[in-house]
Amino acid sequence: MKHDETLTPHDTRYLLVLPFSTDPVLARRFLATDRDVVGNIRFGKLLETLDKVAENTALSYVNRFYPDARVVTAAIDSVVVRHPADTRHDLVFSAQINHVGKSSLEVGIRIEHLGPGSGHVATAYFTMVARSTEGGQGRSLTLPPLAYELDTEKKRYEKANQRRQAYRESLAKAEEMPSLDEYLLLKGLHKQQEAEGFSGIRASALVLHSTQRAYPEQENVPKTIFGGYLVRRAYELAALAAEMVAPDRVVPCQVNRINFNQPVLLGDQLKFTARVVYTGRTTITVQSDIERFSRGVGDKALSNSCLFTFRNVDATMQPQPVPFIYPVTYDEDARFLNAYRQRID
Repeated sequence: MKHDETLTPHDTRYLLVLPFSTDPVLARRFLATDRDVVGNIRFGKLLETLDKVAENTALSYVNRFYPDARVVTAAIDSVVVRHPADTRHDLVFSAQINHVGKSSLEVGIRIEHLGPGSGHVATAYFTMVARSTEGGQGRSLTLPPLAYELDTEKKRYEKANQRRQAYRESLAKAEEMPSLDEYLLLKGLHKQQEAEGFSGIRASALVLHSTQRAYPEQENVPKTIFGGYLVRRAYELAALAAEMVAPDRVVPCQVNRINFNQPVLLGDQLKFTARVVYTGRTTITVQSDIERFSRGVGDKALSNSCLFTFRNVDATMQPQPVPFIYPVTYDEDARFLNAYRQRID
């Protein structure tokens, strides 16, 4: 391990440009539809790209001290969509490390589009972990800290700490019993379903499944499937689930959280499940989970858990109302409550 220099967040900057305006083949791969619509881009492909940008940013720092190490995505803390993007304008991904812990790093990424009406598309925060490749053990590596010198660097460091604390609090909150107001809300929803002539949409009717096997073309580090690919697939199924309840068009609003619980290995069977768990006034929240199965050893585990928020919009991107959904079972109540606590509107 080398300790010959102290770096600042500014020293960890990483830039990627998707040159849609001059590369029609690339632009075509990111195209969502042949129709002329605002925001015509595959958001799942953007998530896949974001994951690779976060990996490259973190790996550049880690390899200064451990040349043979690798990094893995531990979580996508959030992705907030601010303005629609499209494939007619170049996209710029600007990343840097905001926070270095014992073995983890927070990478902040800003996406902007160039050309007429250029602006801020989205902001993303990834938690990456440094791993050793020696002996195939994948043990965590201790990282040297950054030096936070500028006021902006110190503020980003503090905000990264706040995000970490907020996540720990959300885990504790998820284990809490419903408050009185939450209990009365759930009780009222169940009571409505008992009424004669009830015609509301039950959550159990808004579930989609997909299965596949993991193959080498999805491989990233040796024997392990690229996390960005898994996130893209989870998002795409979640978007289809959201379309089951949206009267108009769904567009991504926020990635609330994605946890990477276990690596997916070559040959694993994958089961993707997307459930609409909550609807607000104009938003739809979908939980998308990925289970991995290794038939040879009888191994089964939850690989990823994702929570996405979509917005129902008209042709001019103006928010439009969505139907309310009704949980029935205890599990549906729990998923509804988790999304309700993180609701946007």
